[in-house]
Amino acid sequence: MGPRRIPTPFVRRAGLLRGVGLGVALGASLTGIVSAQPTAPAAPVPTEAPPAPVPGLPEEAPPSTVAAPAPIVAPPVKAEEVAPAAAPKEQVAEKPVAAPIRRARYNIAVLQALDKVTAETLRFEAAVGQPVRWKGLVFTVRACERSAPDEAIDDSIVYLTIDSQPRPQPGRPTPPPRQAFRGWMFASSPGLNPVEHATYDAWAISCRAAAPAPAVAAAAPVRPPAAKAPEASEPKLLDLPAAKPVTPAPKAAVPPPATPEPKPAPPTEPPATPPT
Repeated sequence: MGPRRIPTPFVRRAGLLRGVGLGVALGASLTGIVSAQPTAPAAPVPTEAPPAPVPGLPEEAPPSTVAAPAPIVAPPVKAEEVAPAAAPKEQVAEKPVAAPIRRARYNIAVLQALDKVTAETLRFEAAVGQPVRWKGLVFTVRACERSAPDEAIDDSIVYLTIDSQPRPQPGRPTPPPRQAFRGWMFASSPGLNPVEHATYDAWAISCRAAAPAPAVAAAAPVRPPAAKAPEASEPKLLDLPAAKPVTPAPKAAVPPPATPEPKPAPPTEPPATPPT
């Protein structure tokens, strides 16, 4: 019998496996050789050397102290060299500046209040420095003035304080007063500084002067007895009555028209009888 022949596919596979094994062994040997080599030391960083002196140039000398120069003395001025003072020139008179026109002040302010719950309004007058109560509000006017003639808008300005102070009720504790408004009110712009209250509202209407007191006939001077000076007291609170709704007057009953009475018939004369 002759030699046994190996199929070609098996020969090729064996050659491929042999080549792969040789490649793996060669790579491992190269890796070991590279890792076994020693690492080279790092190169030293060169340092700059100080500059060498240049031959032929002298070395710089240290600075020397320099003395300050002496102050210069001005020569004295002779009397002949002084010129006489000239007379002052005529100054132009400055135009007089007109003083601003001040606002006219009044002692009575006209105010208007509103009850938002009942829709009740009341227009009243309050004198300067006189507290006025309306329902749960106390108004105290501090100043009342009108705009000057040179201002663009003719307006009334009132400075007042409004305190929320309910009336005392028997058997119930009275809550402390609370300030609802303090500042200037403008009649032309009532919404500029409004009253911060949930129930009431108020605004300024105008300012006016109080009526002059009637003249009193001069009486014989009576010397009053010596007395102590009266102590300063707070102005009395003026309580305004609540505005009552206006009810229309009842109409008068119209009497029925009178029926005309029948006129009596005129008397009739008997007819005249002819003579026989």
